[in-house]
Amino acid sequence: MGNNISYPKPNTLNKFINKQLLAALVLAIATGLLVVLTNFSGFAVSPKLPPAKTHPLPPTLAQWQDNTNSGDYFSQIATTEVGYLVWSKFPVKVFIQRPTGINDQQAQVWFNSVLETVQEWNDFLPLLVVESSDIADITIERKTPPLEFSREDRIPRARSALTRYDLYTLDHVLLHRVSILLSPSQTGRYLLAASRHELGHALGIWGHSPLETDALYFSQVRNSPFISHRDVNTLKRIYEQPTSLGFSY
Repeated sequence: MGNNISYPKPNTLNKFINKQLLAALVLAIATGLLVVLTNFSGFAVSPKLPPAKTHPLPPTLAQWQDNTNSGDYFSQIATTEVGYLVWSKFPVKVFIQRPTGINDQQAQVWFNSVLETVQEWNDFLPLLVVESSDIADITIERKTPPLEFSREDRIPRARSALTRYDLYTLDHVLLHRVSILLSPSQTGRYLLAASRHELGHALGIWGHSPLETDALYFSQVRNSPFISHRDVNTLKRIYEQPTSLGFSY
């Protein structure tokens, strides 16, 4: 599988409308490819953005030390119109949608697998599983992602997972929310790998590692890795970067 990465050209953000959806960008895993799509929903164009600044590191990342000197893949991380996609309020609220269309036992196994990966990332960023999508920052569903259509050959390709974020404003503060779709075809260790990987994107790792020993490797592998030192090193560097998210305009 190739490692082709396509990012959108720089765009000017639309005029912010309080409590309204502004824009959607999609990070899709489709046969090992990273694809970013944009949709600006027809709002009037405005160059106004909150000033990009850094937020204090959450304690778990501030205390993180890599004694192995494993390095990172920060150079592979995409910035966006609003800077890096970091969360500024903790814990980040995660809603895991219980599956329908399968029996209760299968649904519980799926839920437990996703919950396991939330607990893994919780060691590095404070996360809280909530019971309602209405208050969630991140929503995870067992649902088939839409097909990807290649620009080269126009042949639709199935995706194993998809992570999408939406920008919105609330009380003149720029915020974002994230939704994750995990294909029903993902089961067992592949479900764990997909959920772990997509949560990494949702927490701010908006790109892929070139090493298959990292959870954010660009493609699924037979022996799926756990969260690596390099994954956490990269996450920490991202949270040290400026962003407009979480600031007022």
